[in-house]
Amino acid sequence: MKKITKRAAIILFSVSLAVMATGCSKEKVKTDEAVAKKEVTSAVAPAPPVQAPAPAMESLDTRPPAMMAGNILEGRTTGPMLPVYYDFDKANVRPDQQGRLEKNAAFLNDNAAVIRIEGNCDERGTNEYNMALGERRALSAQKYLSNLGVALERMQTISYGEEKPLLHGHDEVSWAQNRRADFVVAQ
Repeated sequence: MKKITKRAAIILFSVSLAVMATGCSKEKVKTDEAVAKKEVTSAVAPAPPVQAPAPAMESLDTRPPAMMAGNILEGRTTGPMLPVYYDFDKANVRPDQQGRLEKNAAFLNDNAAVIRIEGNCDERGTNEYNMALGERRALSAQKYLSNLGVALERMQTISYGEEKPLLHGHDEVSWAQNRRADFVVAQ
């Protein structure tokens, strides 16, 4: 009898140990409230996945909405004048930018405004080099406007070099927007 009791105790102990080792189910017991909630949520159609909008391409010839505020059209230029864009490492006025300068000259010849021509560069190059290049750009725009009849006394120039970028990207679109001369009414 002792052997049977000892054997029964070992079997009972083993079964108890097996039950404890497997443990309880990880799933909680569903209450009526949880079942009702699942039925309500499953009746609602799932929302379509949200897709990020495609990034807009910057253009040299259009006015980006983020850059239009008050009388500012493009860059830091006072409207209705337009900024002039330059090629990399160049200060000469490009043929496709001459029309912009002609519009600026027409505005200035019809108005008594004094302007500041601000030369800007992209981030490439040393600070000293970019300050000099920005100055050459401002001076080339000033000379072009002067040749179109705008009095030199009404134009001031300054170079910001790479210090006042419009776009902070490190790509050709950003650099192209930052290589410019702005025309700001000073008085």
